[in-house]
Amino acid sequence: MPQAKPAAKKKVEVSLTDQNGVVFTALINGKSWRKAEADVANFSDWGGAVSGKLGQPTANGFEVVEAGVRIFEEKPKEAATEVAAS
Repeated sequence: MPQAKPAAKKKVEVSLTDQNGVVFTALINGKSWRKAEADVANFSDWGGAVSGKLGQPTANGFEVVEAGVRIFEEKPKEAATEVAAS
C-alpha cells in the first residue's frame, strides 16, 4: 500500500508511480482509505485499483480527480485437470 498523507476535507493524498515513472496523485476519502487498509490486513494476497478521472498535469505526472480505491483478494487459480478419454 502506498503511504497516505492527510489532506483537507477528511481526505488523504496518495501518490502512485507507473512503470514509466509518471506520478499520479489522488485525493481519496479518508473513510474509504481506512476500509482499504483494513481489507489489505485481512487478505493474504491482494490487489488494488484506483479509479477516477485524469485531471490536470503536475510537475511529475497527473492528478486523479474524483478518485476512489478498491482492494480485492487474489485467490490462487486452480490448476485445470485434463480428463483422459478412453
